[in-house]
Amino acid sequence: MNKENYKYDIHYTEFAPAERDDLQIIQDKYYQLMNLPQIKKIADSLPDILMILNNKRQVVFANERLIELLKFDSIENVLGLRPGELLNCQHSNKNKGGCGTTIFCSKCGAVNAIQQSLKGQVSVEECRIIDHENNAFDFKVWATPYEYDGSQYSIFAIKDISAEKRRNILERIFFHDITNTAGGLMGITQIIKENPEDISEFKDILHDIATTLMDEINAQKILLAAENGTLEISGDPINTIDLLNSVKNIYQNHIVAQKRTIIIDENSKNTVFFTDHTLLKRIIGNLTKNALEAIEEGFDVTMGVNLNRNNIVFWVHNPSVIPLEVQLQLFQRSFSTKGLGRGIGTYSVKLLTEKYLGGKVYFKSNEDEGTTFYVELPFKTN
Repeated sequence: MNKENYKYDIHYTEFAPAERDDLQIIQDKYYQLMNLPQIKKIADSLPDILMILNNKRQVVFANERLIELLKFDSIENVLGLRPGELLNCQHSNKNKGGCGTTIFCSKCGAVNAIQQSLKGQVSVEECRIIDHENNAFDFKVWATPYEYDGSQYSIFAIKDISAEKRRNILERIFFHDITNTAGGLMGITQIIKENPEDISEFKDILHDIATTLMDEINAQKILLAAENGTLEISGDPINTIDLLNSVKNIYQNHIVAQKRTIIIDENSKNTVFFTDHTLLKRIIGNLTKNALEAIEEGFDVTMGVNLNRNNIVFWVHNPSVIPLEVQLQLFQRSFSTKGLGRGIGTYSVKLLTEKYLGGKVYFKSNEDEGTTFYVELPFKTN
């Protein structure tokens, strides 16, 4: 039996155990816990989500805050589920065993904290989740071991820190990028100030820097609007080769492209289709910049576009390989390999493509072929 078939086996797992208790056992434990003095009153007084999980990571008790925030009708609809299933995590139904059983779950702070608490250790972690509607969440989670009537439990609390994380990341990126560009602008103006007779030599450079500055400001505006659900989409006629050339011209002269070359694949499909030009250019540009940053001097980044049935597929390739632990977290908002507060690039690509352009983003990365990101969009002709 191959791996794809194993995924439909209820006991199959790539990380945490998949086995579950029957609903009757879950309900019996719920009533046992409900009969403990003051437990419901204490749990319901907390401002954040609290649940008690059995040793199979299933909910056997939850406070009213969980029912209210996650919009469940009653506790009966919650019992027996696991945290990722409650939070609609996009990985929670990839395997038949549910939450905790995919390879992606190995990097989940929630699953790891619960596992540690069931071994008797208090654990505090951060957890990043993208749900099935491509909404991104950041949580802080606390898992505390608890034993009652011979059974091992985990008291599991969740605090939503998404707003805080989003604000910190956007502010760090905005000020980082703006400061770098403004620094370049200041350097050029200082040269002009000292050598005013040479101003004509720098007019093109000044224009490029000013254009970059406005582009970075607009990038933040687009991302904020996208996350707030207020981004307006247009339907523009786009020539595929013209778009690739436009992206190439922008980034071939960018600092990240020094001693690197951008190539447009000669077999790329030259056609016209309709989508939002600004968003698509930003998506392909973001992937191109990431690819340039991933390679050493002397290597190439290749771009192309193909037709796949009724879809048009843009792709960006570089010869480097993404480590597995990075692949598992690549599209999460606050994850980055570039340092604190830099995790937004691939997340924004996924958000804009899948939530606003009606397409999908995916990638392949291995030693033999390097790394290729794909942006697949509906081939609309009007």
